[in-house]
Amino acid sequence: MRWWIYQKERFPLAAHAPLIAAFSACAVTYAALLTGGPRPGAMPFVVAFVTSLLFFLQLRIADEFKDAGEDAAYRPYRPVPRGLVTLAELRRVFIAGGAIQLALALWYQPLLALVLLLAWLYLGLMCVEFFARDWLVARPITYLWTHMLIMPIVDLYATAAYWLPLGLAPKVALLPFLAASFANGLVIELGRKIRQPDAEETGVPTYSRLWGRHGAVLAWIGCLGFTLACSLLAAARIDALWLHAACMAPLLLLCLLASRRFLAGKTTGKSLETAAGLWTLVLYISLGLLPWLLSLRGAASIDG
Repeated sequence: MRWWIYQKERFPLAAHAPLIAAFSACAVTYAALLTGGPRPGAMPFVVAFVTSLLFFLQLRIADEFKDAGEDAAYRPYRPVPRGLVTLAELRRVFIAGGAIQLALALWYQPLLALVLLLAWLYLGLMCVEFFARDWLVARPITYLWTHMLIMPIVDLYATAAYWLPLGLAPKVALLPFLAASFANGLVIELGRKIRQPDAEETGVPTYSRLWGRHGAVLAWIGCLGFTLACSLLAAARIDALWLHAACMAPLLLLCLLASRRFLAGKTTGKSLETAAGLWTLVLYISLGLLPWLLSLRGAASIDG
């Protein structure tokens, strides 16, 4: 029961699992479309999803350690300071997650362990704040982009679950896809840390406090545009430009509407977080999974 409450509060699977499933499935299917390789079986999807899910759980646990002092001082309602779970228990979950990731990699394709090592190395540097915590905290933008670089690294691993067992090499054409993953990480991070003035908490850093509501929302919209530009380039690489654009256009309008309503004081910051989640879900479905499914349908029609 304790762990059920913990996941509900700090890592809600009902919200995270669909996004991570779309994220990992997009990586596998995009890699398949980009390389023109054979249809992926079930295992690349399973390995990519489970490993990615555990990576994001490890990121959450790393935050628990990083923010332990601030949580104890300013957020006593959170699970760790109120004693629901301990940091020692979370450390064991973190290590167990790593063991599962490594076992999956070695069982499926031992060379995947090398890509996993790269992701672990960067995750480890994040856990110690790159040995420059105070310097990074004093530079929020640098802090933001250095931490978001974990997104394309995890995405690279998820694509490797497809191309590495086939003996293929990663293509330079993957770069726009990985850039879209990085940019979308910014969308999610900013979207969850923009609040109305009456929702700001003492000792809790938010981008609305740092840049003001209007500045933070403009930065969020800028990240939406950056993400869309990168994802359109990636979609063009697999001949899915217009499909992806048609799917993303309504989401862009939705996000702009959410921004307007937030700035008018009609909604809370939760509306931007929700919009960022929907944006992410449609982004990954329309960038990899949907074009791949349509390619299968086309192939079936030709064979028929």
